[in-house]
Amino acid sequence: MLKLLIPLVGMMYSYKKNKNLFWFYQSIIMLISIMFFIMMFSSNSSLLMKSYWFMGDNMSNSLTLLTLYISSMMIMASNKIYQLKNKLNMFIISVASLNMVLILCFNMSSMIIFYFMFETSLIPTMLLVMVWGYQPERLKASFYLMIYTITASLPMLILFMMSIMNSKSTFMMKYMIMINLNLSNIMWMMFLIGFMVKVPMYITHLWLPKAHVEAPVAGSMVLAAILLKLGGYGMIRMMSLSPWSNSFISSMIISLSLIGSIITSMICVRQHDLKSLIAYSSVSHMGLMICGLMTSTKMGFYGGVMIMIAHGLTSSALFILANINYDLINSRSVMLSKNVLTFIPLLSMWWFMFSIINMSAPPSINLMSEIMLNISILYKSLMNMLPISIIMFFTGVYSLVMYTSLNHGNSNMYMNMYHNMMMSSKNLMIMHFMPIILIICKLEYIMY
Repeated sequence: MLKLLIPLVGMMYSYKKNKNLFWFYQSIIMLISIMFFIMMFSSNSSLLMKSYWFMGDNMSNSLTLLTLYISSMMIMASNKIYQLKNKLNMFIISVASLNMVLILCFNMSSMIIFYFMFETSLIPTMLLVMVWGYQPERLKASFYLMIYTITASLPMLILFMMSIMNSKSTFMMKYMIMINLNLSNIMWMMFLIGFMVKVPMYITHLWLPKAHVEAPVAGSMVLAAILLKLGGYGMIRMMSLSPWSNSFISSMIISLSLIGSIITSMICVRQHDLKSLIAYSSVSHMGLMICGLMTSTKMGFYGGVMIMIAHGLTSSALFILANINYDLINSRSVMLSKNVLTFIPLLSMWWFMFSIINMSAPPSINLMSEIMLNISILYKSLMNMLPISIIMFFTGVYSLVMYTSLNHGNSNMYMNMYHNMMMSSKNLMIMHFMPIILIICKLEYIMY
């Protein structure tokens, strides 16, 4: 673990001495991720205690690798911050500190320290939104982000403390399955609500579109690709304590999530703001993940982990494409950005590729993850067939509507017709696309 953390600490210190190494640090994080990927080949799929405080399995290793990989691409996508010299020192420190917190969060064996890392990740994220956001409304978006997540997770902290007092232990994840907490259904609901706000579940999702709309491209990437996965990771770790996999509570959560996914899919169809459309799409996909986890089946867990990885890469790529479109027209409106196919065919091709990946076209990992989730949800009840069919239909509708609206129609007179994709943008698209296609060949490396 120190092999990952020490270079990140060095990045924060050395950048104060030399501010001309912006791209060098992007290369450092990419090299760390490659090193960690090689280390994963020798890892065991079972929950492994690396030391007293650190542990890991394929799920935590995969999410740690995703964190490093996305962080490297965050720096590459922030070319405008480098060109404008907009607080470069603070940006690198924020990215490196967020990396450290997330890596610790995915690899801590103590639930209390996991909780503190879980909440600490909000601070660098809030800085990304407040300092490098575009509109004055970014202050309100940061306020929503902090209030929603901290308020919802306070009951979880109280229950963690109660559990430690009752079990007389440090509440290590490795041994949680042996702890009998004897909590009521309402208290279990309080336990999970902090994670559900982070995912986010429908009803508790209002902070997400606001944060995405006001965040810079790096903030949107880390929000969609990594921070939403903290909630799913916490829910999976809590499932070993759950005595109510067939109770009324799990059925209620599945019903709410399916209805929420249908509503957010319909919102996506009529959404004009491109970043809001992608944000609501995330809520719809994460609703299916919650349903799969609530079934407490192995198929649901596998599908949940796979959709976390798949959605992290897909949504990150879509936000980069939305940022390129913003540079074209200086607007996020779907109605103003038209006829991209004529002027920048390569950009149109990437919009098509990631639009069909977003609707789970083969051979992407998205398809396999949604098949597993659908099987687990239908195993719970065949009555779920109708809402799942509606969600699948509207996912295809809004993905194709998004593509056709942006790439066809009459061109806008204010569009920058001489704009072209930079080499870094092309590399970013390839770096997002290849893992989505290739991971399906070696699914055992991300199986929980």
